[in-house]
Amino acid sequence: MAVAAAIALVGSALPAAPAAAQADSGQQTLTMAADQPVDSLSPFIAQRLISTNIHRYIYDFLTNYDPKTNKPIPALAESWETSDDDLTWTYKIRDDAKWSDGKPLTSEDIAWTYTTMMEDEAAATANGNFVANFDKVTAPDPTTLEIKLKKPQATMLALDIPIVPKHVWENVDDFGKFNNDEEFPIVGSGPFELTKNDENQGITLEANKDYWRGAPKFDKVVFKYFSDQDAMVEALKSGEVSLVAQPSLTPAQANSLKGAENIKVNSATGKRFNGFTVNPGAQTQDGEKIGDGNPALKDKVLRQAIMKAIDKEAIVDKVYGGYAEVGEGYIPARYKDYYWKPEGADRLDFDPEAANKMLDDAGYKMGDGGVRETPDGDPLKLRMAVHNDKPDYVDTGKFMEEWLKDIGIEIEGQYVDSNLISEKLNGGEYDLIFTGWNVNPDPDYVLGLHTCDARPEEKGSMRGDAFYCNKEYDKLYDQQIEEYDPEKRAAIVKEMQQVLYEDAVVNVLDYPGALEGYRTDQVASFQVQPDPGGNIWGQDGYWSFYEAEPAEADSGGGISTGMLVGIGAAVVVVLGAGAFLVLRRRSATADDRE
Repeated sequence: MAVAAAIALVGSALPAAPAAAQADSGQQTLTMAADQPVDSLSPFIAQRLISTNIHRYIYDFLTNYDPKTNKPIPALAESWETSDDDLTWTYKIRDDAKWSDGKPLTSEDIAWTYTTMMEDEAAATANGNFVANFDKVTAPDPTTLEIKLKKPQATMLALDIPIVPKHVWENVDDFGKFNNDEEFPIVGSGPFELTKNDENQGITLEANKDYWRGAPKFDKVVFKYFSDQDAMVEALKSGEVSLVAQPSLTPAQANSLKGAENIKVNSATGKRFNGFTVNPGAQTQDGEKIGDGNPALKDKVLRQAIMKAIDKEAIVDKVYGGYAEVGEGYIPARYKDYYWKPEGADRLDFDPEAANKMLDDAGYKMGDGGVRETPDGDPLKLRMAVHNDKPDYVDTGKFMEEWLKDIGIEIEGQYVDSNLISEKLNGGEYDLIFTGWNVNPDPDYVLGLHTCDARPEEKGSMRGDAFYCNKEYDKLYDQQIEEYDPEKRAAIVKEMQQVLYEDAVVNVLDYPGALEGYRTDQVASFQVQPDPGGNIWGQDGYWSFYEAEPAEADSGGGISTGMLVGIGAAVVVVLGAGAFLVLRRRSATADDRE
């Protein structure tokens, strides 16, 4: 059956007037404060939010997401169609895209990128779930891409994989070690080109004047590293930076900036969740034990009691000052189609009295000093690893120490930097560990983090963050990825969230809002996503910096090429008698894999 796609509209870009934020050369420069360096500039292995979002700006994708609605729109693929059995997808690739070194971007580059991920385990590190179901990818001609699937796949308009230039990357010997930082500028195809990476200072992007959607209005985007969040806010106040968005401003900081001269605060609905995972007995896919997790945590009763001891309402109120929502299911409330919350007696709501009774009944006797003993007679003491560079995590961790003490569990809070968090996670050397992920319009990526196959093949880095394995969950995961009907797929996704919730290994605490501040004397406006109510940083597309208007630019007349494309090219895909939208984006990036 054929599937029609909207074709991008054509418009003329508006000329940009001189910006208030200028480098010595007079170029218009937007500077963003960042709290962490990239983990890698290789799209094949990068997982931190800053890295995957930078890749959004320097590499194009097969499709993009409308800045207002988050629905899929054309990008490198102008249109597409499927076979009657839904196993073959054919994409029409645009003929006016090119690499920043001047070479044409063709379907061969896309086919090579996907095939490399299919054939090389290291190349599949970051986004391998997207191609795991691919049987074969070919490029019959420069503007045609054909993907044959093993089974139907509902994320074929949401393949969030940066496309890399074959003529550069085919010479790489080891995709697991190559960080894409040997030569600058990096050859890309997006609206910006990465020209400088200073490990101690930051990263510089420069506008791609030949970008097929039209050139960005800012000449440069600079990511400047800060080790302290308060220093970021002071830099914003002084005009040293244009934007503070990562990490999110604290409620106190946001409130202090409201009404400040030349500063605007953007309060966005949350697209991420914060929480913690429990070490259920870390092991490899083959069953080899990893680390030294407390064996008592294999008991679901204990894990559920821990959840009933935590006051999520207090976290929202005291940690986030009301700029958050209580976490329920794994998908934030922002994504209404997939949002799930428990009902009735199945809820693990704050109830320390009930938690104490659960532990009493399960044989966890209260010992000396108010610390329970496990049925084996060991003190119930747990280590909790928390990022020390995230004030909201630190505050939440301190509250959790007190709440769990009230039910007889002694917590050793280990407040350490992100790199050590990664080491503890990968080594299984923790009992409780804080985590958080940006969730995207399609939930497939974050759901895939908890399949049995997401566990490591051997001790080391892994795709997930919980060593979780539940065959019932895996079966549901396979069902949702094959289901094209949106309502049926959403029902399966909600059932998966219920399994995660009841097992209490993967535990969601809150959906924090995004609090971002920027200088209006440097940036006249940003395109948020979705619009209204969306965020500037960490988008599912690249609209914030691509559409950003310098403060002295004439932003009052007309619409730029990029917005004509983004708004005018809404996509509706028809399969059989029903319509469906497939919405998918990795951020997610996954920003707290570290």
